[in-house]
Amino acid sequence: MVTLDHLSDIRRKVSEAEEQRNHRIHVCVAAGCIAAGSRKLLRAFQEEITSRGLNDSCLVKGVGCIGPCAGSPAVAIEPEGIVYCSVKPEDVPEIMDSLAKQPVARLQMSRDLPFFTRQKKIVLENSGRIDPEQIDDYIAAKGYHALYKVISTMSPAEVISEVIKSGLRGRGGAGYPTGLKWTTVAKTGQQQKYVVCNADEGDPGAFMDRSVLESDPHRVLEGMAIAGYAVGANKGYIYIRAEYPLAYERLRKAIKQAEEYTFLGQSIMGTTYGFHVELRLGAGAYVCGEETALIASIEGGRGTPRPRPPYPAERGLFGKSTLINNVETYANISSIIRNGGDWFASIGTQNSKGTKVFALAGNVKNVGLIEVPMGETLREIIYEIGGGMEGQNKLKAVQTGGPTGGCIPESELDTPVDYESLASLGSIMGSGGMVVIDDSVSIVDIARYFMEFSVSESCGKCVPCRVGTTQMHELHAKINRGEGTKRDLELLEELCEVVKHTSLCGLGQSAPNPVLSTLRFFRSEYEAQLTDHEVLAAEGVAK
Repeated sequence: MVTLDHLSDIRRKVSEAEEQRNHRIHVCVAAGCIAAGSRKLLRAFQEEITSRGLNDSCLVKGVGCIGPCAGSPAVAIEPEGIVYCSVKPEDVPEIMDSLAKQPVARLQMSRDLPFFTRQKKIVLENSGRIDPEQIDDYIAAKGYHALYKVISTMSPAEVISEVIKSGLRGRGGAGYPTGLKWTTVAKTGQQQKYVVCNADEGDPGAFMDRSVLESDPHRVLEGMAIAGYAVGANKGYIYIRAEYPLAYERLRKAIKQAEEYTFLGQSIMGTTYGFHVELRLGAGAYVCGEETALIASIEGGRGTPRPRPPYPAERGLFGKSTLINNVETYANISSIIRNGGDWFASIGTQNSKGTKVFALAGNVKNVGLIEVPMGETLREIIYEIGGGMEGQNKLKAVQTGGPTGGCIPESELDTPVDYESLASLGSIMGSGGMVVIDDSVSIVDIARYFMEFSVSESCGKCVPCRVGTTQMHELHAKINRGEGTKRDLELLEELCEVVKHTSLCGLGQSAPNPVLSTLRFFRSEYEAQLTDHEVLAAEGVAK
């Protein structure tokens, strides 16, 4: 049986082992850095340390995402707090020579840059610091302490009360209050309930959930186990797409380790509470990010949505009450329990509490994984954390919320990033994709790309989405070819509204967002491609 003393002993042993070393070298082994050669880099450091006889004074280990993905592979040197980017195996001897001396300037990314100083990490607090494949590293970072606190000192109602107090909203995109959802499942009174983690991240340009699972898998498992205790569930499923093999393997290993330590299983930490977690691989259908389609896929059926109500909280997986949250939502839970709901609620804005993880991508200097308090403006994120535009071109738009989000123009960059503010601009928070677009790109082409995505990913179950998105795409393509008329533009707008208000699920309902938002802010680019654009121009002069 694991006790608080056991957890403290593990923390002490790991800390002492690290403190005995003068230098700790952290090599990023998340997917992006692995693709850039970080496994060879890790071996190069290990071999160099051994050849120099420094195993007693230097510790090298693979860690999760350090953050600056544009500089893959990345390396952090502790306790100096030095970050090196774009490191190659041949750079290792020079880095080793520089320890306790002057850093290697040509590789260094200063920790004083806003990219690091302007972030506030809750979900990512362990990323880049712990070995994701070693459970002791997670425990040393206060891992599973929240689970121990919950099952030893708190009632399920008290756990839910802290989540409600925190103001946490679902990080999967809709922003539904997490505590309210947990309360609904807890009150159903059904004997069998399920907890499901939606790890089906399918947005182009998004890599938040993948990075969390690759960097800190135990954090998600702990959050799910706490959720199961709170709502009365003893079984959990993580639905993850097959395109994430590294995240899948680390989750599989983490589940096995957690079971060995009795953090998962029949009798958690020697108590009567049991919670089991299984993995389910998805085939990559974007629509399976919708909760009812995801449930159908876990059950072995075709991943298509169903009408709601009844909602999954009442009748979900296998017809039973089911709690569904995404990766980032569960990853917040342990910190909320350890620090209290009031602590979390003190961060962010009045209606959007806490922090949000974003995958900052596109035409920006500091492409990478970031976490900022809710309420930061788009301008602050792009020009301070992101370092501004890459190259000589100017910013044209920021696309948030994935393929069903919207494009926000430069004139609206002072908008705070929260659920309501983004919605007012015709976009969404989504799961956290943020793509910066410069003025060399046609905004009409951007909207066409996302329309093609929605057409190909529609499950075809409802007519508005199946037929409507296809017709929208055809009208859009006609305009993009320079063959459209003013009437075609009007029809496109009308069709967008019909699809938005009559589709069965969130995919169809939000599929028109890229078109509607670009028409709202960049209408002139559409009008310039119409066959009768001279007439429109004349009308504009007349007005």
